[in-house]
Amino acid sequence: MASLRRASSACTRLARLSTPTVRVTLRPISSTAGSSASAPFFPDEPTGPTAQTEIPGPNGKAAAAELHKIFDLASVQLVANYQQSHGNYLADLDGNVLLDVFAQIASIAVGYNNPNLVKATSSPEMVSALVNRPAMGSFPGHDWASILETGALRVAPKGLNQIFTATAGSDANETAYKAAFMWKAAKLRGGRGVAFTPEEMESSMLNHAPGSPPLSILSFKAGFHGRLLGSLSTTRSKPIHKLDIPAFDWPAAPFPSLKYPLKDHVQENKAEVERCLFETEQAIRMFYNPVAAIIVEPIQSEGGDNHAPAEFFQGLREITKRLDVVMIVDEVQTGVGATGKFWAHEHWNLQDPPDIVTFSKKAQAAGYYYGNPELRPNKGYRQFNTWLGDPARALIFRAIIDEIDRLNLVDHTAVVGDYLYKGLETLANKYPDQFQNLRGKGQGTFIAFDHPERDQFLVRMRNAGVNIGGSGSQAVRLRPMLVFQKHHADILLDKLEKQAAS
Repeated sequence: MASLRRASSACTRLARLSTPTVRVTLRPISSTAGSSASAPFFPDEPTGPTAQTEIPGPNGKAAAAELHKIFDLASVQLVANYQQSHGNYLADLDGNVLLDVFAQIASIAVGYNNPNLVKATSSPEMVSALVNRPAMGSFPGHDWASILETGALRVAPKGLNQIFTATAGSDANETAYKAAFMWKAAKLRGGRGVAFTPEEMESSMLNHAPGSPPLSILSFKAGFHGRLLGSLSTTRSKPIHKLDIPAFDWPAAPFPSLKYPLKDHVQENKAEVERCLFETEQAIRMFYNPVAAIIVEPIQSEGGDNHAPAEFFQGLREITKRLDVVMIVDEVQTGVGATGKFWAHEHWNLQDPPDIVTFSKKAQAAGYYYGNPELRPNKGYRQFNTWLGDPARALIFRAIIDEIDRLNLVDHTAVVGDYLYKGLETLANKYPDQFQNLRGKGQGTFIAFDHPERDQFLVRMRNAGVNIGGSGSQAVRLRPMLVFQKHHADILLDKLEKQAAS
């Protein structure tokens, strides 16, 4: 009881430190907001960032110190005041308001405290989902099919009409791997209807073959797919993500390392794509454990914002079809509109869709889409946990989709992304040493560049009132929300130029 009282006291002190310092009024967004490029989606959001202290400031540091007593803060950059954050702006505890172009690691789609999402939280469906969270694998609610059909399945990738719901991107990928393994094992066994043998059942309890078969997932160097045991085994972005954690011995293939500007390196980049496709096929053919699936990000986000042309992904689809391997596209970070398409793989113009597409982040929910019914387990409890996602998060995803449709935010993001990219091109020409390898043209606001002193640059930008993230060793990755507009881009470009010139 004493420890509970101490925890309660700490929480009380933290709440006291979190007293709002920025007054924000929420009101419904106009239904005509999307009709004009200049009309603000959030009329009452701040007109620009406010940096009153170094960030984090004294209140933020005090709150972090309190929190550190009970929570690991090793990766925390600032303690935010979400009640006072609005639209594209993130508030802290010291009166600072930051233009947020990192958006909770690319996971906020339609703005902080979006009034229409706030409204969705008070619906009878939401109240029921929150107070009666169901074990959906066993006792789904009567409205679960309707929630999915009017929400997540409305935006299902072409050719994928079924869904598995999960909790986060890591387990979306992890369960996608399981689906691929079960599919492959069934084919090797002779079909879904072939019964498991006593030897298979007994050996699986010892983690031995044949019940636990030696199958593998191929991923790409510098890729990131999560932090669970299977997803971490396919993650190859940074050692700190993997150190001390046992991993499966699975194959890795090279992801194209393009040279920029693209127009000046056409032949070199074409040869690089061909090399990577050749090595991918060789790895699938020659790896000693059969490859059940490959997983690939449309843009390697955590690994450095590495892009590849459509021809690379078209080649992967051809290889996987020919070699009878499941193709999993990890759209956890690229999905839900940020690239100017709802799903980034739409840019590839594939003749055949991927077998599985995983999602999370901007959806505020998680899971994977698939179309082949053979990717569904042949028996219950093979792909299962208590929650199997969360209907409350699925309802929020539906509300996000409604906002995206209402404001035409996918097309909007494509237009604003082109505008932002042109501004960054101007800065790259003026300050070539600070805006290196600019990439993401035609990919909405999913834009990045390299900076030789990236970490210090991010700190300076934050102290100037802009929250930006990094990836890889030198990349500055832009991840604005879908409600990021041209006037926000102008503010960002102005702040970037001032830092470059200082």
